[in-house]
Formats: sequence, C-alpha cells, structure tokens
Amino acid sequence: MNTVQETPLVAWDRDHLWHPYSTFPATTAPHLVRSAEGVRLRLDVDGETREVVDAMSSWWCAIHGYAVPELDAAAHDQLGRMSHVMFGGLTHEPAIRLGRRLVELAPRGGGDESPLQHVFLADSGSVAVEVALKMAWQHHVALGRPRRRMFTIRGGYHGDTFAPMSVCDPEGGMHSLFTGVLPEQVFAPRPPGGLDRDGSDPAMVAWERETRRLYAEHAADVAAVVVEPILQGAGGMHVYSPHAVRVLASLARESGALLVADEIATGFGRTGTLWASDRCGIVPDIMTVGKALTGGYLTLAATLCTSDVARTVSGGAAGALMHGPTFMGNPLACAVALASLDLLEARGWAAEVARIERRLGTGLAPARSLHHVRDVRVLGAVGVIQLDEPVRVAEVTAAALDRGVWVRPFRDLVYTMPPYACSEAEVATITRALVEAVALAHG
Repeated sequence: MNTVQETPLVAWDRDHLWHPYSTFPATTAPHLVRSAEGVRLRLDVDGETREVVDAMSSWWCAIHGYAVPELDAAAHDQLGRMSHVMFGGLTHEPAIRLGRRLVELAPRGGGDESPLQHVFLADSGSVAVEVALKMAWQHHVALGRPRRRMFTIRGGYHGDTFAPMSVCDPEGGMHSLFTGVLPEQVFAPRPPGGLDRDGSDPAMVAWERETRRLYAEHAADVAAVVVEPILQGAGGMHVYSPHAVRVLASLARESGALLVADEIATGFGRTGTLWASDRCGIVPDIMTVGKALTGGYLTLAATLCTSDVARTVSGGAAGALMHGPTFMGNPLACAVALASLDLLEARGWAAEVARIERRLGTGLAPARSLHHVRDVRVLGAVGVIQLDEPVRVAEVTAAALDRGVWVRPFRDLVYTMPPYACSEAEVATITRALVEAVALAHG
C-alpha cells in the first residue's frame, strides 16, 4: 500500500494542521504536493515524487487544470495594479467587469436578458449560500410578512457555515451533530434518481404527491425553496430529474416564496449545460455560483438575484443587505475569474464536457459488473461508481495512485469530476484507475 513519506514538513502537518473533516491524531497523513501543471499533480508517494492525473479538479474547481498561461498572466497583470482593496465605498474595474459578465451569462428563461441583474461578490461558496438565505429572509421581513423556514429536499449539501448547514441533509449529511443548534428547516423526500423521469413515472408521481402535501403544511412560513438543480454534489452525487426541479420551483411561485438555485458545484458547464437550471427551464430568484469561477486559482463566489429581490431587501427597515466580507470583490480574484470565463468560452466548454461525458460513460461501464457496485452514472463531466457498502478509502486511493490517478472517495462513492482540459487519454487513465481500484479494494 502507498505510504506518505514522514518528512519534517509532513510530520509537522500531521501534528498541527487541521485538514477538512479530519481528526487529531490524523488517521492518515496527507500526500505532499510538490507542484501542479496541466491536469497533473506531482506528489510524494512511497518516498518518491510521482506525477498523477487529478481526477477531482481540486474539489471541482480547477476546470482548466494548473499553471494555466492565460490565468497566470491575468494574475500577474493584476498584481502589478493592486492585489486587494476594500469594497466598502470603493470599486474597481475587475469587479465591475466580472459582475457584468455574470449577469450576461446568467439563466435567461427564453428572454433577451436574464432576470438575475444584481450580483453580491462573496469569498466562498458557503458564504454565497449564507448571503442567499439572508436575502430570502430579509425579503419577506421587508414585505411585512416574516417567514422563518426554508424548504428543500433531503440529500442536499450547501456548505459548512451555519445557515447553509441548516439546509443540508439533517440525518445523512455531515452536520447532524448540530441538530438542535441549527435553524430547523423543512425537508421533502429526495426525488427518485434518474435524469429522464417525467411526471408520469410512478416513483415521481408518489414523490410529487408527498412533496406537495408537505409543502402545503408549511407554505405560509416558507421564505425560499433551496435546490441543487439535477445533481446533489457532496450529498451523494445524486442525479435526478428536471421535472422534480420544476415541481419545487412551482411550489415557490404558487406560495410567494423565493427560489434559490445553488449552482456552486453544477455551474459553468459541469453537468452539460452552462447552468443546471438551463436544463430544467427555470430561472431562480437567487442563484449562487463559485468553485470553478476562478478556475481554482483563488477563492471567490457570487450570489445573483432579481431586481425585485434587490429592491425589496434594500427598501426594508434595515436599509441594506446585512453582509459584507472583508475580501468581498477582491480584485485579484475577480481578474482571474474574468480570464477563466474567457478561457471557458475560447476552449469551447460544451464540446469539452460532451467529449468527457462520452469517455466517462465508456470507461466506467465495466464497473457495473463488479462485486459490491450498486450503480454507475455519468452526467456531463461527472462520473460516479456507487457501492453497496462504505468505500475502503485508503485502499481505493492507494490503488488509484498506483495507476497514476489522484481520487478522493467518500461514503459509498468513488467518483471523478475531471478538469475539462483532460485529453481523451487522460480521461481513459482516470476511468481505468477507478474501475481497477474498486475491483481490487472491493473484489
């Protein structure tokens, strides 16, 4: 099995640095990354530095890969001007241009321009969701009809700060420890899996009936319906039907609640359309974006909303949206985000994602015949092998590294969200490694 070389650096890390969802003492030591270029990481394994394909896009954000000349140039150019300046009372060109670009790209719903005309620049995905929920709460307070609850579906994940945690799955998610401390929201059943289920599907009929019944019980107190359209990411890589998203949207519209689309994981082409909302034919009142926004170079996110939401919140007793991160609108991050969006368009993201989708489908198909494999599914540049037992994380990770791939499984999932810049050969390397690693660890 692969081991981590116990250098002084790694030893200090093990004893002092707290990694995501980790403990002290750490059960496993992290691999030291020496550098990254293209879609490959150079990291230490078994006392040597190996070059491996990053199947995770650094948690789904490094869509162009690493050491990207266009993004490097944007960062260097902006550093020569200013790396940061406060956004309170000041503004700057990178933020203005990025805000305008996001409005131009936002879902239009068949209109000439998107109803999402206003942009709040946040500094992480969790903060963007926090802001979205604040917008919804303040919207109803300003209207003189305060509503306390959010309505969502089970299986979701929206971030690790307190308001977003409250709309994550309350039992199967990562935040059940905080039950009783978090605001209590309303959770409908998770929609049945399968992108192609329509309203006549028996499982969908049953889900819709129960969801409408539950919503009716709480409609007067629902401030917003919160949804990850068609793909629940960290909640389980669950793919579900656009029909279910449209049902949730209709519930919000019928009751005067707002519709919040969390596109942090699904946006910028990851599921095959620029926004997952586009496949559903919906335009939310509030939309959050992040992760791929800067191509993985810097942390940046945004919350977009309609003019109705912006004006209503601004006209309330508070007189403002009550949020303002220190690094809001960071010029360096905004400049790199603009370059990333330029590159996304120049490279032809739709063709890249379609090509990856085909290769993932072909390459992961053999996993269906493996012992303990429950499901194999592909959506855009997302490929998932779901097991019928918890993943043997250390074994799968080690086996994938032996085959030249970095992968980070969780729960019962071995999955990949590769950079769009991957060649067909690199996608084939990823799929072969995942299938063989599952076969070895769970055979």
